[in-house]
Amino acid sequence: MRKVVGVINLIDEKNDLSELTSHRSFASVPFAGRYRLIDFSLSSMTNAGINTVAVFTREKYRSLLDHLGSGKEWDLDRHQGGLFFQPPASEERIENGDIRSFYENLSYFKRSLSNYVVVTNGKLVWNVDFNSVIDEHEENGADITLVYKPCDDPYVSGNTYNVLYTNEENRVEKLNLDVEPLPGDDVYLNTFVMKSSLLISIVEESMETGKYKSVNEAIASNLERYNVHGCHFGGYVTFIDNVESYYRYSMELLDPNVTQELFYNKGPIYTKVKHEAPAKYDESSTVANSLIANGCKISGTVENSILFRGIRVGKGAIIRNSIIMQKCEIGEGAVIENVILDKDVSVSPHEKVTSEDEPRVIAKSTVI
Repeated sequence: MRKVVGVINLIDEKNDLSELTSHRSFASVPFAGRYRLIDFSLSSMTNAGINTVAVFTREKYRSLLDHLGSGKEWDLDRHQGGLFFQPPASEERIENGDIRSFYENLSYFKRSLSNYVVVTNGKLVWNVDFNSVIDEHEENGADITLVYKPCDDPYVSGNTYNVLYTNEENRVEKLNLDVEPLPGDDVYLNTFVMKSSLLISIVEESMETGKYKSVNEAIASNLERYNVHGCHFGGYVTFIDNVESYYRYSMELLDPNVTQELFYNKGPIYTKVKHEAPAKYDESSTVANSLIANGCKISGTVENSILFRGIRVGKGAIIRNSIIMQKCEIGEGAVIENVILDKDVSVSPHEKVTSEDEPRVIAKSTVI
């Protein structure tokens, strides 16, 4: 029986979501009305029976620690295995990439006595079957398997990703790091499978020689040395890199086909549960094509929007094409359009908060 441990690697996170990441890590950014971004990769791991998972953090991880807690919601509060939260040991680790982070946590892999390690990141919105990835890894006799998706997103222009190229046998022949992909390129999702012993060897050798600062760099430089295969992920997955993509992919959740694939076709997506009353809709309310979380009280109009927990929408207020996070207060007659409100924002009665082009972000606890 194969034993697998997981790592959600947040070391290379970039805080590119404006005010949304000014006080929290990328992985803990709220998404889809009740979730955090990390919930998708973490849930996919537990759905695959991976019951030992470490989260390698970088900075601003207080909200992430509060969200994950003991790991109970993901069935990771257990005596053997479970959830391991690994904050940075030093500023040097942050500056020098993830090799140092893996090196400082080698005991995690050695104590686990695992056959394989699955490493992914906390910014992907997807629902992936990691057991199928490991099956493909074994069938190919691969040393390392990299998960990728063809670049069919017209909005990735101007952003950099890791792009891989495979031959007819799907063996990776080239891995270019931090490049702008062209249409049809295969984008590596910073998700890989390898034997734990191989990862330990790569990390120790990299630290001894000082040649590589990241695991991806070590893989890219040794494609002839290792049997590296690509695993095509054909399901729904996002490329969230900035406020525009966060907004766009959030709004895609109003498409029932997207929500069906993410939440119903495979295993469930778990999150920290907040016990609140169901949303309440007054007679004066009008709601269309929106996601409304529990604890909300709606007295105005909500269209094409996503409302997180505990939102108060006053009578005559209008919310269109917007994302409103927890505990915001929208006063009577206020107008909100094409806006992202971070949590605890208060909009006074009859105020207008709108944006014509790119979505406008209002920072946490702002009073307008």
